[in-house]
Amino acid sequence: MSGTPETIIAFDFGLRRIGVAVGQQVTSSASPLAVIANGENGPDWQKIDKLVSEWQPDRLIVGMPAHADGSPSEMGDVVNGFIGDLGRFELPVDAVDERYTSVEVEAILRSQRAAGLKGRISKEMIDSGAAMLIAERWLKKEHQ
Repeated sequence: MSGTPETIIAFDFGLRRIGVAVGQQVTSSASPLAVIANGENGPDWQKIDKLVSEWQPDRLIVGMPAHADGSPSEMGDVVNGFIGDLGRFELPVDAVDERYTSVEVEAILRSQRAAGLKGRISKEMIDSGAAMLIAERWLKKEHQ
């Protein structure tokens, strides 16, 4: 890590929903933040604008889908388009391998539910939790 610790916003891009998390280099931790609607007309940019304005991140992180063997996923082009659109914020944007984040977060949520800490697991919880894991992967990489 160089310079001042950064605040980041991470996105788990999906065709219906985009999970969002916020992370801090100073604590090397991240928290689920929101789920943004995405559809035929594209992402809800008003909500994304509001989150960026509210959190004032130094950098944006986007989960890049890949196949299990690491080869690019068909969704890669769509995600790259989203990354291009994030250029409107004039912030650095990094892509992070998002393989298995949804599976990992679903396992975490199931164990929390089994322990009585969580109720029903929603798709929104999985999406924002996946964004949290994407943020944590970036933070961990930056501290190596």
